[in-house]
Amino acid sequence: MSQQDLANIAGVTRQTISGVESGQYAPSVAITLRLAKALGCQVENLFWLEDDLPEIEAVLAKPVPTGQQLRVSLAKVGGQWIAYPLVGKEAFRMEMIPADGETVAVDGFPGISKLSNPEGKAESQTHTNKVQVSLLDDLDKLQNTVVIAGCTPVISFLARATERWHPQLRVHYHFANSMAALRSLNRGEVHIAGMHLYDPQTGEHNIPFAREVLGGRSAVLITLGIWEEGLVVAPGNPMEIKSLSNLVELEATIINREPGSGSRMLLERKLKEEQVSANAIKGYEHIVHSHQDVALSIAAGIADAGVSTASVAAAFGLGFIPLHQARYDLVILKEYLEEAPVQQFLSILGHRLVQSQLEVLGGYDISDIGEVVATI
Repeated sequence: MSQQDLANIAGVTRQTISGVESGQYAPSVAITLRLAKALGCQVENLFWLEDDLPEIEAVLAKPVPTGQQLRVSLAKVGGQWIAYPLVGKEAFRMEMIPADGETVAVDGFPGISKLSNPEGKAESQTHTNKVQVSLLDDLDKLQNTVVIAGCTPVISFLARATERWHPQLRVHYHFANSMAALRSLNRGEVHIAGMHLYDPQTGEHNIPFAREVLGGRSAVLITLGIWEEGLVVAPGNPMEIKSLSNLVELEATIINREPGSGSRMLLERKLKEEQVSANAIKGYEHIVHSHQDVALSIAAGIADAGVSTASVAAAFGLGFIPLHQARYDLVILKEYLEEAPVQQFLSILGHRLVQSQLEVLGGYDISDIGEVVATI
């Protein structure tokens, strides 16, 4: 539509349209209403105040290259805003994630530094670099966010279920291995950390690791359930793998997880029990960073076996050899426990429809789901 065409429809002069478009003329209320009617839209779609977008100060959850502007997700954790860079895999789930804001400037190299006591011993870790973020969404909406880090794919399902029953609540979930999730909780980056680590010395799941990493901070452990961990193999187990020692005999190739993950710790523990050297396992140094990537590697024929869970194996139609039953817990600092977003998330654990979905997945014993299994 030309300026003259629009002027004719709106009943104004072409010079008026030109002046508005060039920013040299501020139209009256009558003219703005005429233009909106002519274009079939609301006044707010055509005109707005040229104020700067609101900005907040936030702490980056991950280091980024100097000077790089970022799309970020935002959440308030422990009274401060945390900015989660939407970079690489973190920018996607099954679809691209809408950003809550964009960093205005990144000075230096945002990251983590250690605080030391007078004797020079490292006591804790904290973020030192902060950024200004231009908001792309409503601040009140961003406030009502719960952030979870963990490695179980069930987290994404729980996030969708929570948002279904609590439409005003946002659930941010970040896939991280158990130790990484726990450290992120200790740094104040998330409200909840999911973990499945076993301590053979005490025979306990998760509690010793939470005590060590949190360093005396009060927390509760709420269980999701017991899941089967073991070797994921090709459909029908064509190589007839029965144990880890078989991997050496059959010259099978594995796909491994990164240090700090529960799957890696299970593999190392079982190799030690069977007196098998890690150097004898083909592919031991080939690392992926999620349960899904383990399954995808086996489904694609890149590897013959890898440690994951029965539910992941079933989801990909793969074979499974059980090695261990692990308890998967959610660790929450007590200072976050009464916050509304956290309470809303925890409330869905008792929902029968959620429990039915977990039962259908297979490989889970959820008889104690939602129970507080420990306080530290």
